[in-house]
Parts: sequence; C-alpha cells; structure tokens
Amino acid sequence: MSFRKEKKFRLSYGDMLLLKEDLLASGMKALYPPRNINSCYFDTKDFRLYSESEEGVLPRKKVRIRWYNQSDNFTKEEKISSVEGRFKTTKALDAGHTLDDIKNMQLIDQIYGVLVPALIVSYQREYYSLNQLRVTFDKRISYVDLRHMSNPEYQDGECVMEIKTPISCDDDYIESIVPHSTSRFSKYSRGLLASDGAL
Repeated sequence: MSFRKEKKFRLSYGDMLLLKEDLLASGMKALYPPRNINSCYFDTKDFRLYSESEEGVLPRKKVRIRWYNQSDNFTKEEKISSVEGRFKTTKALDAGHTLDDIKNMQLIDQIYGVLVPALIVSYQREYYSLNQLRVTFDKRISYVDLRHMSNPEYQDGECVMEIKTPISCDDDYIESIVPHSTSRFSKYSRGLLASDGAL
C-alpha cells in the first residue's frame, strides 16, 4: 500500500492554457500522449459515498469502473481517503464485459453493502512531469446521470490540474513550484450537482 498526496487546482479553460504555458516554460515535460478517461461511479441507493465525500468523512472511499479511450478493458478501482493519506486499489474485470453490462452491474462492498451505477464521468487527460512532480490536466469533462432513465448528459465548464506526489513530499515544495491556490474538485460530486442543477 503506497499513500500519496493529491493537490487539485480548479481552472477555467483559459487559465489552464496560461498555467500550462508557464509550467512548460519552467521545464514541465510531457510523459505520455493524452487519452480519454471514462469512469462509472457506484454508490448506495441513498448515496452514502457521495454524502461522506461532501462531508469530508475519514476514512471514506469512491468505487468506480474505469476504461480508457474506446477500449472495452474495464478495471474496478477503489480510492480510499484516510488520515494517513490516499491510496488506490485496482482490479481488472474479466474480459467480455460491455458498457451496458457496467450500467446494469451491482457491486458488493464489505462496508457499504450493495452499490449501483450512479454516474459516468468522461474527460481528456494530459500527463506531465515537473521537478519530480506528476502533473495532469483534465478538460472536456462531461457527466452522464445514470439515476434517470433518459441518462441526461452535462458538460462541465471548468478544468482541473492535479499534482500527485508521495506522502512525504512537503507542501512548501509543491507551492514553490506551483504558487496557486488549491481547491476541491471531485468529478463525481460535481457531476451529481450538475445533474441536480446545483453546479
């Protein structure tokens, strides 16, 4: 188990371009080609995982099935937030699943019980490194609400930059490289808020 630290920076599209330009001038380098990321988030029927995320409860978790680009290779991920930090577990699903299977799947969690699909989040991610920091930019974020039969889709007007580091990395070091204010940016929470007209 490897704990990590995550810092998020909520940005308009224009601010993201300006910040990226500044960081590239400071030596930021691309790590991989951009790719599209899709995640189907699961929750209890009374949305306990969402509520705990909004309330900042520790420990808490998010449960999702993720796939990249147009691939049908699905992976179950659990993101756990605890007092010690954050970590993620991943497990590949058996081959042969389709997106329709995922939308109708139920998962059993030892803590939360039955989890059902709630929201699909899709976005484009760019990967960079800067002074041993891993930096990602997420844009073109969209949400599909699976709570309603019509599965309405919503577009997020904002972007997010995220820095991931080992838990031992000092906050002052991160701030010396990226002197911008951090902010909360949970795509799962924003997607539910958008579909409820509250974003």
